[in-house]
Amino acid sequence: MAFDIEMIKKVYDELPAKIEKARNTVGRPLTQAEKILFSHLHADMQVRKFERGQHYVDFAPDRVAMQDATAQMALLQFMQAGRPKVAVPSTVHCDHLIQAKNGAKIDLDTAISANKEVYDFLASVSNKYGIGFWKPGAGIIHQVVLENYAFPGGMMIGTDSHTPNAGGLGMIAIGVGGADACDVMAGLPWELKWPKLIGIKLTGKMSGWTAAKDIILKVAGILTVKGGTGAIVEYFGDGADSISATGKATICNMGAEIGATCSLFAFDDKMVTYLKGTNREEIAELADKIKAHLRPDEEVYADPAKYYDQLIEINLDELEPHINGPFTPDLAWPISKFADAVRANDWPQTLEVALIGSCTNSSYEDITRSASVAKQAIEKKLKTRSEFTITPGSELVRFTVERDGLLDTFDKMGGVVLANACGPCIGQWSRHIDDPNRKNSIITSFNRNFAKRNDGYSGTHAFVASPEIVTAFAIAGDLTFNPLTDTLKNENGEDILLEEPTGFEMPPNGYAVDDPGYQPPAKDGSGVEVLVHPESQRLQILAPFSAWEGTDLKNLRLLIKAKGKCTTDHISMAGPWLKFRGHLDNISNNLLIGAVNYFNDKTDFVKNQITGDYGTVPATQRAYKAAGVGTVVVGDENYGEGSSREHAAMEPRHLGVRAIVVKSFARIHETNLKKQGMLALTFTNKEDYDKICENDTFDIVGLTHFAPGSQLTMVLHHEDGATDEFPLNHTYNDQQIEWFKAGGALNIIRMKFNMQ
Repeated sequence: MAFDIEMIKKVYDELPAKIEKARNTVGRPLTQAEKILFSHLHADMQVRKFERGQHYVDFAPDRVAMQDATAQMALLQFMQAGRPKVAVPSTVHCDHLIQAKNGAKIDLDTAISANKEVYDFLASVSNKYGIGFWKPGAGIIHQVVLENYAFPGGMMIGTDSHTPNAGGLGMIAIGVGGADACDVMAGLPWELKWPKLIGIKLTGKMSGWTAAKDIILKVAGILTVKGGTGAIVEYFGDGADSISATGKATICNMGAEIGATCSLFAFDDKMVTYLKGTNREEIAELADKIKAHLRPDEEVYADPAKYYDQLIEINLDELEPHINGPFTPDLAWPISKFADAVRANDWPQTLEVALIGSCTNSSYEDITRSASVAKQAIEKKLKTRSEFTITPGSELVRFTVERDGLLDTFDKMGGVVLANACGPCIGQWSRHIDDPNRKNSIITSFNRNFAKRNDGYSGTHAFVASPEIVTAFAIAGDLTFNPLTDTLKNENGEDILLEEPTGFEMPPNGYAVDDPGYQPPAKDGSGVEVLVHPESQRLQILAPFSAWEGTDLKNLRLLIKAKGKCTTDHISMAGPWLKFRGHLDNISNNLLIGAVNYFNDKTDFVKNQITGDYGTVPATQRAYKAAGVGTVVVGDENYGEGSSREHAAMEPRHLGVRAIVVKSFARIHETNLKKQGMLALTFTNKEDYDKICENDTFDIVGLTHFAPGSQLTMVLHHEDGATDEFPLNHTYNDQQIEWFKAGGALNIIRMKFNMQ
C-alpha cells in the first residue's frame, strides 16, 4: 500500500509550477537537488537566488522518521511543545535496541522483555500524537522507509545520520537531531544552510564482483570523511540509471561517511520497478507523469561542470571491488591492492567474523548475490573459516528470502541469521571472543568502522566491503584472499576458483510478508496516556534548560582537550548505553568517555582543576557543575563526525559545559549544539588549539554583542600568570542566537505555542 498518498499527490501537483518559478528566478537550468529544495521552501520564504554554503533557508519537509534510540529524546522534547498531534506524517521504528547475541528469535524476545518500558512509551506516545509505529522486529528504519515511505522528489528529515538512504528513490532525505524533528512535527519551518552541490557522473556498467557498494567506497576514498560536508551529492549519467533502486540507496546511505548533507539519484525506470514491486504503483505512475521535473535539466547533463561546485567522474566498466578500513570508512583499497596493504600495515590477516546486512546492504538483491557465493561453498565443499552473520533489513525482506530458500543456504554454510535490526552495525553485539584486548580483524557490509564501533573492542580492525565480497572472505577466512584471482582448497584438496556472484534485483515471485509489524496511531489520541514511570531508569521527563544569563562567560575551566578524531561515538557511546537514550541524566554518565585526552593520551581520564585529582570525564564534569563552575571542551577537526545522535549535544549541556571550541565541526553535531543553546565555536587560526594548556582558565568575551558574522574572543589565563587572547568564529544566524539566549530552541517553541 502507499502511505500518505494524498500528501504525495499534493507535492506532485505543485512541483512543476514551483520549479518553473525557481528556474525563472535564478535564470538558469536546475539540478535535481535544486528542484527539490526550491519546491520545499517554507511558505514564508521568498524564492530567490540563494548562495550555496552561505544563506540559511527555511524548508517544509514532507515527513519525519525516527528510530527508537533517538525517538525517545525527540518525542520527550515534542511533548513539551504543546501540540495535540504532529503536523506532518511521522513514524517511529524500533530497530536500535535489539542486541545481537544468539540469533533472531531469542534476541528479539530478549529485547522485547528488556526494553518493555521503552517500547511501551514509544507505542503510547506515537498513538497519542498521530505517529505511525513500527514494532520491534519490523525492520531497520532506512530499509522500512525505502519500502514504504520514500518517494521521488520528496523531502524528509530523520533522526539518524543514514536517513539519506531514501535518496535511492530520488528523495532529499537528511539526518538531523531530535530537536530538528521536534520543530517539524510541531509545524515550524526547518532550517538548513543552502547546500553546495557535488556532481558524480557515472559511466559504463558494473559487472562481475563489482557492486553498488564499491561506488561509495571509492567516493569515500576520493572525498574523505569531511569532503562532502555542507554539500548534497548528486549521482547522474547512464551508469547511475543502470543501478537498482536498492543499490542506489546503499550509495546514498554511506554518503553520511563523507559528511554529505544527503545524496540522491535522478528518477528513472529502476525506481519505477522498485515502487511497483513494493505495491506503490500509484506513486510510480504519478512520478512518471512529471519525470522531467524529477531529474536534472538537460543542460545540466550536457555541461555538468557549469552547475556543480565539484565534479567527479567514475567509469563503472573499470571499477574494482573495494575494501575500506580499518578504523575509518574513507581508507579505500581496490581489492587488487588490499592484500599488500594488509601485510604492509601488519593488520591481523586471519579474519574472525564476517557480517552482512544492516541498513546499508540488506536488500533482496544483496542477499541473493551473497547467497550465490554461499551456495558455491556448499556445492564445492569449501569449509567456511570465519564466523558469519546475516542481518535482514526488514521483515518484508526476511520473509521473502526465507520463502525463496536463501536463509536455508546461509544456514548450511554455517551462517547465523540475526534479528531485523541494527545489531552489530551500531555496537549492539554481544560478541563471542576469547580475549577482547587482542588485535583481530572483522569485515562487514555495514557503513561505519570507527574503533570500537561494532563490538566495543579497541583491538578490532573493522573493514567494509560489499556483501558478496564479505561472504567470499568468510569462506576464505583470510584478508589476503582475492576472490577474483585466488583459489581455495576444498575438502577434497581441489583448488576452487569462486564464480562471479549472481542475484535478482527484485524477487521473481514478488515480495511476501505475513505481518510487516506496523501499528497505526489512534484517530483521536486525546484520551491516550503516555507511559512514563516516575522512577524509571530508562525514561526521564525533560526539564527546560536555563536561559543565558546575559553576560560574557568568565573563569571557565577545561573539561578535556580532545586529541584527534572525536566522533559522536566518542562523545556519547552507543552499544550498552543505548538503554539510557530516554534518560538524559543517566546517559550523561558516558559523556566523552571515548575521547583521547591531549595531555596524557588516555581516554576517560581528565584533571579536576578544583581538587587537582584525575578521574572520569562525567564524574569530573559533575563535580564542576556541583561547584557552579562552567567548563569548555576543546576539540580537533570534524568534531562530532558520525551519527546524528543529539545526546552528544544534550549531555554536555545538561552537565554544565558552556562552550565547545574546535578546529571544525561536522554539520549535524554543530546544529545539534546550537539547538540545545550551547556555544559551538571554531578557532579562527587553527594553531590556537596548541595554546590550550591543561590548567588554563577561560573567558569567552563578546557575547553581549553576539551577532551573525561577528567574532567572539577567547582569553586564556595560564597557570604562570601569562595570558593569550585570540578570536573565535561562529556560524550562528539571528534565529540561532535567539536559541542561545533562550537556553535552547525548544524553549522558544514552547513560548510560541503558549502565546497562541
